[in-house]
Amino acid sequence: MLVSPATAVPVKKPLKIYILAGQSNMEGHAKVETFDYIGDDPATAPLLKQMRGADGKPTVCENVWISYFTGTGEANGEGFGKLTAGYGSRQKPDQDGGKIGPEFTFGLTLDVALDEPILLIKTAWGGKSLYYDFRPPSAGVYQRTARDLEKGENPEAQSGHYYRLMVAHVRKVLADIKRVCPAYDETQGFELAGFVWLQGWNDMVNRDVYPLPKKDDKTPRYADYSRWLADFIRDVRKDLQAPRLPFVIGVMGVGGTAPNEHVAAFREAMAAPAALPEFQGNVFAVPTAPFWSMELGAIADKKDQVRQMRYYLDSKHKDHANAEGNMTEEQKREYVKEYEARLISPAEVALWNRGASNAGYHYLGCAKTFALMGRAFAETLLKPAKP
Repeated sequence: MLVSPATAVPVKKPLKIYILAGQSNMEGHAKVETFDYIGDDPATAPLLKQMRGADGKPTVCENVWISYFTGTGEANGEGFGKLTAGYGSRQKPDQDGGKIGPEFTFGLTLDVALDEPILLIKTAWGGKSLYYDFRPPSAGVYQRTARDLEKGENPEAQSGHYYRLMVAHVRKVLADIKRVCPAYDETQGFELAGFVWLQGWNDMVNRDVYPLPKKDDKTPRYADYSRWLADFIRDVRKDLQAPRLPFVIGVMGVGGTAPNEHVAAFREAMAAPAALPEFQGNVFAVPTAPFWSMELGAIADKKDQVRQMRYYLDSKHKDHANAEGNMTEEQKREYVKEYEARLISPAEVALWNRGASNAGYHYLGCAKTFALMGRAFAETLLKPAKP
């Protein structure tokens, strides 16, 4: 009698889990309505095809799940399910916000490359700093400045509050993974496969914690940000018991490839931890400036000029039309309307409406930018880690 060989039982791979955290740009302010702009560029048209199904609606990933923890003030909550568009900035945590952040194409890219169940855990809140809100435990309690004391802001007890919320939510999801990811089998276990940090605006513009350097002072203005971000990486790894957790720093790219000296200095500070010997091979600084839309940025600059003109009229600036203060509100509106029409062409208006949906500090709310960022973050983490 012939005996059939035993059927090989496939070894179950640990579920790969990726954590995404930060402030408003990790939330994501690109409206779904700006997706078409991605298809205008032959280089990114294939990416748009990944983002949309045959019915023209945003792709729903069959193998990628997401838990998104966010909110306003103490009103935090969770939205979760299969990854699709709508997990960007939300008014209500559990309701589709009609926007994307980097999570959408991050998950899409991983899905194609890995072809196995994946879980994303995203925690993000707008307007949050590293020096205070996400302050890591190793940095110590935040030392209030004279301005903080004068304004009654940034109480020490709340120092690091959003760091703690982030870690607590990750732990909550890890304690019951199947609640969020039904494909999870406890016998397979899980692996924390990567962490993406996209933050920085509130630190970059703060002149209280990061004062402008005095003449002949060679200390980098944002040296403390570099130090605290290194602390953040170490503490996240410790608190999540993942000592070699691969870490991506999404380096601030607002304004594109021609930053002023302060933006350039901040970008250097953000990237600095990746160069530390202890982080070689598992901490990566990914520039996002190359993904900024220069053509939309040029229109945004003109829109700023329009807003500036309105300010000149309201303030009765001596070099502009309302120097004598005689213009009525209707006259000012008409003047600004005509000024804008001369400055911004109908073609530029159409382009703006097609590709932009928010302000410059939110990467113009451009889905193309966020899509390229998400893909770049995923591709970085897909590269084999060095020992």
